[in-house]
Amino acid sequence: MVLLHIKKTEDEQFLCEIPVATQVTDAIRELVELQNLRTRIHRLKLEGEELAKYGPAKPLDQQGIDQYAEPGVQNGANYQQDPTGRRTGQGPDPAAAKTLLKTLADAERLAHKDQVANKVLLTKGALEAAIDHIRGAVMIAFPQGLPEWDLVRQALEGTEELAGTSHASDELDPATATLWFAGKQLLPKNQLSHHLGRHEKTKAVIKLQQAGHGAPAREAPVDAETQKAMMSFYHKKQEEQKKLAENDEDDYTNSAWANPKALKHHFSGVGGVRIR
Repeated sequence: MVLLHIKKTEDEQFLCEIPVATQVTDAIRELVELQNLRTRIHRLKLEGEELAKYGPAKPLDQQGIDQYAEPGVQNGANYQQDPTGRRTGQGPDPAAAKTLLKTLADAERLAHKDQVANKVLLTKGALEAAIDHIRGAVMIAFPQGLPEWDLVRQALEGTEELAGTSHASDELDPATATLWFAGKQLLPKNQLSHHLGRHEKTKAVIKLQQAGHGAPAREAPVDAETQKAMMSFYHKKQEEQKKLAENDEDDYTNSAWANPKALKHHFSGVGGVRIR
C-alpha cells in the first residue's frame, strides 16, 4: 500500500493508503469521496453548533429576528434567540445539546488537517461512522426530527444544494477531478505505479483539484517552522557579524586562538603553565 498525502489546500489535506497498482481513475474516485466526506463533516460542524444553540431552521420565507416577528414567537423552556434570525431559538435539552456538541467536535477532530501531523490515516468507514454518530446525536436532541429545509438534515441525508453558497467549491466531482504529482498530472489511463514507481512503501504528496485549474503550486522546499528557524539563525549570525565589524579593539590578542606560539606550547606541554 502506497502512502498518499493528499492536499487540496493547506487547510484541506489528509493521509490515506491505496494499492500502487490502482488505476488513476479509481484512485481519483476514492480520494474525492474521502475529501467530500471531510468537507461534509466540516459543514455539519458549523451548522450543528448553531442547531445545538438555536434549534431547527425556519422556512426561508419566515426567517428574521424574532423580536420583530408577527405574530410574536412562543418561547420554550430552552429558548435562545438566534441573532441571525435563521433558526427558531427553540434549542434542545442542555444535556442533549452538550452530547451533540461533543459528537460534532469528535467528528471534526477526525477529519481535521492535524491528523496529517499525527500520522493518522483517513478511511471512508471512519468518516461515515462519524456522520452516523452525528445523526444519532441529532435524533436524541430532536426526536421529532428536523424540517426538510434545515441544513443539518440536508447534510446528513446528502441532499445539500451548495451552488451559490460559500461552500460551492467544497464538493469535488470525480469525473472532472485531477491528481498531480511533482508538477505533472497523473493520467487517468495509467496505474499509480506508472507515476510513483512499483514500491509499495512509497510516500507521495499528491495534489487534488478540479480540471481546468492548471498545475497546482509546487511544494515549498522547507516547511514554515524550518523556514522560521532558518531566518532566526540568519538574523542572529548577521547581528554577530555586525558587532564584529564595529569592534576595532585589539583585546582579541589575549585570546588563546590568537597566540602565535600556541602550537609550540601544545607539543611542548607547557600550554597550561601560568605565572603568578
